[in-house]
Amino acid sequence: MTILEAMKKGMIELKNENIETPKLKARLLMQFVLNKTRQYVIVNDMEELDKNKERDYFLAIKKLRQGFPIEHITHQKEFMKLNFFVDEHVLIPRQDTEVLVEETIKIAEKINAKKILDLCTGSGAIAVSLAKYLPKVEVTAIDISNDALKIAKKNAINNEVGDRITFINTDMFTNLSNEKFDIIVSNPPYIKKSVIEQLDEEVKREPYIALDGGEDGLYFYRKIIKEAYEFLKYRGYLCLEIGFDQKIDVIELIENEEKFEGAYAKKDLCDNDRVVITRLK
Repeated sequence: MTILEAMKKGMIELKNENIETPKLKARLLMQFVLNKTRQYVIVNDMEELDKNKERDYFLAIKKLRQGFPIEHITHQKEFMKLNFFVDEHVLIPRQDTEVLVEETIKIAEKINAKKILDLCTGSGAIAVSLAKYLPKVEVTAIDISNDALKIAKKNAINNEVGDRITFINTDMFTNLSNEKFDIIVSNPPYIKKSVIEQLDEEVKREPYIALDGGEDGLYFYRKIIKEAYEFLKYRGYLCLEIGFDQKIDVIELIENEEKFEGAYAKKDLCDNDRVVITRLK
């Protein structure tokens, strides 16, 4: 079987399972199995496929058909034009979160930020991106999951910012010293507990702990908004990713706390409210 024949067969199998973008995913899996570039696969598609590679390829196709996210098979995800390793221990970085990172970078440059805290860092996508694009900033990244932190550290090293990020295993602010930050940024779990079972099969294979935002999806926002002021410098910023329908609730939490001002929201590429920004009074 040639590379092209295998990809065509793989694409048909994915199509029959109603997998989105079957042609693209069939090719990406081939690139992964062969450990080759897109160009190589296209130029050499008439090459005979080694029997072991053929077996590995259709095992990967089978996993995709069973609902595994492609990123858990290839262990790769691009975010902010950087490459990240991901597996079942971390949430797969989404393009929506780039809006949060881009806005945080703008704010950091405007106020000449020196220190940023990333809560619930997961794969480290936010912390690593901030360290990469803000070379003068020290980043602290925390997560309750040791498994997630191992991956975040790996991604920091792979993206050559390992020496500029401090990783701490803690439940939110619990084990932080009295250090203060110019900006606190977070993409916390924000899915309502009752909604998690209704999510796509691929999403349900991601860490439950990274999805579960409590009964109303607002558990972590309450905690962050209530406690963040102790760890922010004077006039420091709080930057939060939110669910598409949470803007009013999160801004209300901020206003009720009465320690912040000037809350505003930013939309993602699908025109959903995705980020809420506020500043310490």
